Amino acid sequence: MARQQGAVVFSLLAAVLLCGCLPAPAAAGVHLSTLPKALAVTASPKPGQVLHAGVDTVTVTWSLNTTEPAGADAAYKNVKVNLCYAPVSQKDRGWRKSEDDLSKDKACQFKLTQQAYAAGARRSFDYAVAKDIPSGTYYVRAYALDASGTQVAYGQTGPEAAFVVAGITGIHASIKVAAGVFSAFSVVALAFFFVIENRKKNK
Repeated sequence: MARQQGAVVFSLLAAVLLCGCLPAPAAAGVHLSTLPKALAVTASPKPGQVLHAGVDTVTVTWSLNTTEPAGADAAYKNVKVNLCYAPVSQKDRGWRKSEDDLSKDKACQFKLTQQAYAAGARRSFDYAVAKDIPSGTYYVRAYALDASGTQVAYGQTGPEAAFVVAGITGIHASIKVAAGVFSAFSVVALAFFFVIENRKKNK
């Protein structure tokens, strides 16, 4: 009898330890489709305008939609603004794909700014397009965050107002000139040594 009780106790302890070792189920992310589109967001570039990374600036403006009822923004503590790949720049690129689950979304990879939310105010931010922004077509999205940093509302310029960023290829004109000079020098040096070798053989 004692052995049976001991076996039962051992089994219970093993089950408890096993449960403690199992990973907790992944928490579901916030879904964009469930968020109210409560922010009015605009960006300075015109649709289709080409901006150059490391050169141009985007002015982003946001405020609460006038259609929102009073107190709708009571939980808003911060606003985070992101640069998002437009659908045309997501095609055949899984690493840029939009997801309704924001914890899995890969379209809005570039954070432009995060600022405290000002109720009743219209805020703006001037973003100098970073040199590491890849070439592509983009639009702007802003999220309203609560005290825990969770998205509770959003607004965006939308793909229909997308603009183009011409990224830096990494090959500058000075590098091309230097490569050309070295190539020419190599040809001259090769010809020089060829002539010297021939003279030695003739002697």
